Amino acid sequence: MPASSAPAIVQIDALDFGYGERLILRTIDMTIPRGSVVAVMGASGGGKTTLLRLIGGQVKPQRGTVRFDGQDLAGASQQQIFAMRRRMGMLFQFGALFTDMTVFENVAFPLREHTDLPDAMIRDLVLMKLNAVGLRGARDLYPAELSGGMSRRVAMARAIALDPALVMYDEPFAGLDPISLGISARLIRSLNDALGLTSIVVSHDVEITFDIADYVYILGNGQLIAHGTPQQMRDSADPLVHQFVRGEPDGPVHFHYPAAAIDRDFLTPAAGRKEGA
Repeated sequence: MPASSAPAIVQIDALDFGYGERLILRTIDMTIPRGSVVAVMGASGGGKTTLLRLIGGQVKPQRGTVRFDGQDLAGASQQQIFAMRRRMGMLFQFGALFTDMTVFENVAFPLREHTDLPDAMIRDLVLMKLNAVGLRGARDLYPAELSGGMSRRVAMARAIALDPALVMYDEPFAGLDPISLGISARLIRSLNDALGLTSIVVSHDVEITFDIADYVYILGNGQLIAHGTPQQMRDSADPLVHQFVRGEPDGPVHFHYPAAAIDRDFLTPAAGRKEGA
């Protein structure tokens, strides 16, 4: 587990989760210390986004526990879950901004929904959050007028609008050009440290994620296959970790999907057909 003197804000123990009889996650143990940036990585379909849904209380584990700030989400009432979610920020893949709202109104939305603050204070808070991501000057624009990188930064400002204890980022670097990617990564790290947040980053981008993360968990086939510091993951001798970190096309995860011997498909007549037909 991560070496940290800070208490865990998220603790996951012996977690199993699936849909029906199909398990998505099996025997997952994770510790997310306060103040850290923790990356959750792995191949597509490995259960990373499902893990964020479990932490957010959208779904409940079939076995094991998920605790947020010491409280078991499975045993919490709906009202308690809503209260916990107000202490969580979420950056959805590709931003998920409201297209018919301006940048200002997108960031103001959670403040209007969850607080009774006067408009003057909401205005100041929104401008502070937008200034933190470098987009105070874009407050009157609509999402259609923004670049992909700018949309992601507005979504970051919205995710931190309520000063959450935990921010979860679901593929924050997907589809970004190198400049926007670097800006987004720097913002995740700097906002985490400046605001005293804890961040969970789900990402496929190995290099940029390793640059900002304190600790890394790698999922594979629904299980936790490795965890450690970014440098420990780079130095790992585990074949699956080695393949993932270096992006190699073949290894424990095979290029070819399992199939019959090639001569059976190409040299044996198809069932129900005569050879040469």
